Parts: sequence; structure tokens; C-alpha cells
Amino acid sequence: MLEEMGFGEIGHGIPALREILTFLLASIILVPLFQKLKASPILGFLITGAIIGPSGFAVIADIEGVRTIAEFGVVFLLFTIGLELSVERLRAMRRYVFGLGAAQVFITAIAIAAVAYAWGNAPAAALLIGAGLALSSTAMVMQTLSERGEIASRFGRVSFSVLLFQDLAVAPILILVTAFGSSAEGSNLFADGLWTLGKAALAVVILLFLGRIVLRGLLSIVANVGSTELNAATALFIILGIAAATEMAGLSMALGAFLAGLILAETEFRHQVEADIMPFKGLLLGLFFISVGMALDLSVLLDSLGWLLFSLAGLLALKTAITTGLALAFGLTRPEAVRTGLSLAEAGEFAFVILASALTFKLIPPETGQFMAVLAGLSMALTPLLVPFSAWLVKRYEGAQAARERPAHDDTLRDHVVICGYGRVGQTVADLMRLQTVPYVALDLDPSLIKACRARSEPVFYGDAIRPDVLERFGASRAAAIVITLDAPQAAHKAFEIVRDMWPDVPVFVRAANAEEADRYMKLGARHVVPETLEASLQLSGQVLHALGTPMEAVNTIIERIRQDQYAPIADVIEGKSASEKES
Repeated sequence: MLEEMGFGEIGHGIPALREILTFLLASIILVPLFQKLKASPILGFLITGAIIGPSGFAVIADIEGVRTIAEFGVVFLLFTIGLELSVERLRAMRRYVFGLGAAQVFITAIAIAAVAYAWGNAPAAALLIGAGLALSSTAMVMQTLSERGEIASRFGRVSFSVLLFQDLAVAPILILVTAFGSSAEGSNLFADGLWTLGKAALAVVILLFLGRIVLRGLLSIVANVGSTELNAATALFIILGIAAATEMAGLSMALGAFLAGLILAETEFRHQVEADIMPFKGLLLGLFFISVGMALDLSVLLDSLGWLLFSLAGLLALKTAITTGLALAFGLTRPEAVRTGLSLAEAGEFAFVILASALTFKLIPPETGQFMAVLAGLSMALTPLLVPFSAWLVKRYEGAQAARERPAHDDTLRDHVVICGYGRVGQTVADLMRLQTVPYVALDLDPSLIKACRARSEPVFYGDAIRPDVLERFGASRAAAIVITLDAPQAAHKAFEIVRDMWPDVPVFVRAANAEEADRYMKLGARHVVPETLEASLQLSGQVLHALGTPMEAVNTIIERIRQDQYAPIADVIEGKSASEKES
């Protein structure tokens, strides 16, 4: 029965070489194509999945083998979302998570269940259909908002808050499925549900408490080794380990990954960890979207096209209306409420899980389950269109100003200084930045140094300055200046070449060990190089001149003139930034 829908036991198998090659080839062809067409690559993955899946050309027949791996795409997505938050920010969002989110799930589930019951479904089946379709797609919505740069907007944060509660609601819904399925055997619904929820809540508390202590220590030990491969392996172990722990506690793996990200968000290692897992997230998310497309039964789509389109329109309209109304009640503006409602109008990936569980207990007829699965898949396929459509709708009826309203992300630095290397020179530069109220962020590979700096609330993080993806996580492309003060000459040269090639418009200031080193940087195209021995030479020369009878005032003038010749560019950046702040 489940096999007819493409569902089976999790862990059934892994993709064979042909499936992996097919997925990689599809990624190579589709992602550039859809980017050139200025369309979301998600649509390309969904279409590819439908074509190569069992109901298409059957290039890949084993959906479960693909889905087993593809689920980790959602796991890594939720981890990166957690990294962008913190416990304090999550606490600030609690009104939307547990207020708006809870109201959206409960009211939407009841409304859809009422419609399903009116169409002849049994009460238990109607309730489970309503609960499954009330949830939205975290992967689709967050990926689409990320591509559009709208996660930081207010409606983006509110949408994520609702999605987070929906992920929390999956466990109770699955408990409800089990309770309905075993009710004939006299099981105690209340006792079973309370016990499972208690275990889940205890697991979350333990993970949050121990994670802050254990994970920071583990990453510090690994960082001392200085191995890039070991850093990546440790990050993967942390994500998958906590995800597995929450799954054993009766919650979703995605929620566990989110908790892992939340824990690491407050550490100095979050930028490096995010850069390490980014390639895994991108590939596995693409595979996840292909697996969703593969689950679409095209025969059901063709046989019931009219009813499916009617049901799809009704589902989107009902969920949009409910979510928009609730968002307005919770204080969002009309444009924000409409965009939130349309973004969450689709069904989600957990609808497949709930429907599969209901079919296992024979709570839903097979033909109804297939119909609902295709309906959920079609609605998910529309997500990359619904989000931009909501933007167009707001712009059309509320004006361009409302559509462009996008608050700045709390964690996104702009017009700041990136300091690569936080030794004595880097710390001196940071002191000057603080005195001039210039925002800065520093990266270094010495865990003990970083720990001490973090204890003083300095914005210093663990990160490798010779990796472009790490520099990008520190906002290198948006920086007012990048200062390279690395001790290792080869690392400093490589970091300089990366910045010069990738962000040629960003001013770069390099500390050279000596005049010969400074000359090498100048030949490589550097505009601002300061020899490390300059200050010592100036002070020594000044003392000599003064001892030879030159007035101290004249000595200071000469030294200051030489300093300005060397430091003029960075002084201009500081003064320009300070002036702009005063004007604003």
C-alpha cells in the first residue's frame, strides 16, 4: 500500500551509483539553466524528480533510497537557520512561535478537517488529513526566502516562527496517529501522549543545557589540531548526533539540527562551522526537492486533474485566508500579513510522513492517501512562485514602498572592518576601531585566544582567513575595509590574493614583516601596505634626531608626515565612516 505512494520504512536503502550520477547531472544542467531564466532552481529539481521518478520515465525507481539521504538536506537547512538565531532572539520570537504558530496549526487543521469530513471522510481520517495539510514546507519556504534575501524581513521572521512551531507539532500529530490506530486495542491516548511529550521536552532541555558546555569544549579541542578535514567531520558529527538524539526522543531530526545550530550560534565557531557544512546542505537540499518531485504520482494527476486543481485552489485560499487573518491579529501590517499567508499556503514535507503513518494503520483509504499526497506535492511545487507572487501583489496594491520594506538583519554587518588575524597587531587595529566607533569583526585560529576575547565580549570568531567561503560569512563583500595581519607569510599572501580577486573594490590593508615583504605585496597589486618594523623604526629615528639636536616638535612633525603617508588610506576609511555616522 505504501509502496504505491512511494513511501516505505526510513532507512530502506541508499541510492545506487546510477541514482547519484543522475542527481549530479540534473544539478549541473538545471541549476545554471534556471538561474539564467531567473527562476528558482527548486522548480527545476521538482520537475526533474517528476520526470525521472517511477511515474515518469522511471530512471530512478527506488524513491525510498533517495529519500533516506535527501532528508538530511532539511536537517542541514534547519541547522543553518539555527546558526542565524540565538536563544535570546528565539525567546524574543516566542509570541509568534507559540502564539501565532499554535493558532495557525490548530485553526487550519480544524478547518481542513471540517472540509474533509463534509466530503465523506471518517472523523479520524478527516482530522489527520487536516493536521497533515495544515503544516507548511520549511525547506521550500526558507530556501525560497534565502534566495530572495528576505529571511531577515519581518514577514520572513514571522514565517519562520510559524514553521518552527509546525515542526514542534509533528511529534504530537504522529502520537495522535498512533493513538487512533491502536485505539481498538484499548491503549490510553492521554497517558501515551503525555509520556511521549514529556520525554521530548526533557530531551530538548538536556540538549540545550549540555550542548553549551560540551560542544564549545569539543570544538576548542578540534580547533587546536588545526585540521580543516577534522573541523568538517566534527561539525557533521554534532549536527547528525543531536538530530539522532531528538529522533530517538520522538521529535524530528530537523528539530534536533535546529537546536544544534541554536547552541553553536552563541559560540565563536559558528562562521567556520557554517562554511564547512554549506556544500553538504546545498547538494542534499537539491536531492530532497528531487525526491519530492519523484513522489508525485503522475497517473493520479492525469486521472483526477480537475479535482486536484479545485482542491489545490481551495487549500491555498483557505490557508492563506486563515494565516493572513491571524497575522493581522498579531500586529503585522497588511502587506506583511498577506505575504506571510501566501508563503505558508502550501502543504509540507511532513504531510507525506503523516499520510504514510495513517495508511500504515489503515486510517485513510489508499486512493484518498494518494490523492492527498499528490495535492501536497503540487502545492509545494508552487512555493517558489507563491513567495514572489506575494511580493508582486503587495507592490501592486499597497505600493512599491511597502514591498521594499525590509529591515536589516541583526547579524548582517555592513560597512565594517574585517580583521584577519587577531595577534598583537590585529588587537591594536581593533582597539583603534572601538575608539572611533567603527564596527569590526575578527577571525583567528587560536582557540585559547578567541576564548579569552569572547570573555571580554569582543567580536572575535574562529575562522580560516584563506577560505573564501569563510570570509564571505564574515561579510567580506560588504566590508568597508579588510585588514590582514596574519603571522604566517604564505597564509597572508593567500588571504590577500583571495580578497584581491573576489572583492577588488574592498580596500585591503596588509601588515608586512619588512620592507621586502611590503614590496612584494605592492607588486601583487596591493594599495595599502604597512611594514611591521615601521613604528619601531620611526620611534628609534625620532630619538636619534632629538639627541642630535633636532627640536622635538620638528621630530614629531616629520614622524607624523611619514605615518600619514603610510596610514592615510585607513585613516580616510575611519574618518569617512565616522562622518557618515554623525550625518545619519
